[in-house]
Amino acid sequence: MRTMRDRPGESPHHGGVKVASCRVWITWREAIRRALYGERGFYLHQRPSGHFRTSVAASPVFAEAIGRLLGDVDARLGRPETLDFVDMGAGDGTLAARVLALAPPELAGRLRVTAVELAPRPPGLPARIAWRRTVPDRVCGLVVANEWLDNVPLDVAELTEHGPRIVLVDPCTGAERLGGEPCAEDLAWLERWWPLRKPGDRAEIGRPRDEAWAALVGRLERGLVVAADYAHSVHDRPPAGTLTAYREGRTVPPVPDGSCDITAHVALDAVAAAGERAGATGTVLTTQREALRALGVTGARPPLDLARTDPRGYLQALARAAEEAELIDPAGLGAFGWLAQRVNLA
Repeated sequence: MRTMRDRPGESPHHGGVKVASCRVWITWREAIRRALYGERGFYLHQRPSGHFRTSVAASPVFAEAIGRLLGDVDARLGRPETLDFVDMGAGDGTLAARVLALAPPELAGRLRVTAVELAPRPPGLPARIAWRRTVPDRVCGLVVANEWLDNVPLDVAELTEHGPRIVLVDPCTGAERLGGEPCAEDLAWLERWWPLRKPGDRAEIGRPRDEAWAALVGRLERGLVVAADYAHSVHDRPPAGTLTAYREGRTVPPVPDGSCDITAHVALDAVAAAGERAGATGTVLTTQREALRALGVTGARPPLDLARTDPRGYLQALARAAEEAELIDPAGLGAFGWLAQRVNLA
């Protein structure tokens, strides 16, 4: 099991430096909230691109695909006077800026772009992009939540001989101990979405993510909302859970002290069900590979004849093919889960 257990007489190490324990035992949900979004939280002072690679950072091709999806939503909505594009967890605003820049003139004039992010607005972002800490009250268009749900704080449970217990953590060291029984709502969520089989099995209780997604769906009057994230389903939940952390491009132990990104994969099937309860009128649950291929991202290499007739063009096409291939790699970004839910959209 991938955990750091509290052992009497030992002082855990973090980043090669011996650290003292806070010995303030709190739930993982609260620890993640503080570590990511508290006064000294990771996401208020760090940009994700400096610590892990996302589809947005991998290639502008991702924004091109989102732009095509936006155009499709626009057509299906009957080309409304104002079309929204909302980027949840916008980071440094790269996706929002690229989608705006790529929009054809006829669409750009009607496009209202909103980046939702807790961190301060980055310098140099186009003035047309609204920078908000919360989702607009009413949205008509496309909402994209790329690697947003995996950072919604949640609790961790472990099965004991006496039933599930909440896992508590020392935020200074990542040391853990068991607390009390989960609340009735969380026990019901575990029973339905992540049943624990034997003592020692762990689960990340995804109910806060379901609620966050349902609230997002509830803001959409008409359109499409998409989540792309590390995911698993009720048929393949990992028995040890997925809680982990990233710092400077490396996987590190999940110590919720604000120095690293704390993340856990998403029970995307549970999220989809929550979206339907919130009013989604259609659901597609697939992989990023299949979703992007449907949007024209194929990773196909250019014909070799092009190397003789247009060497520069061939090299450019080859580089693009490599970027596309990374986005749809079934062993990498292509394995992400994609959840697309419609609200009053044909």
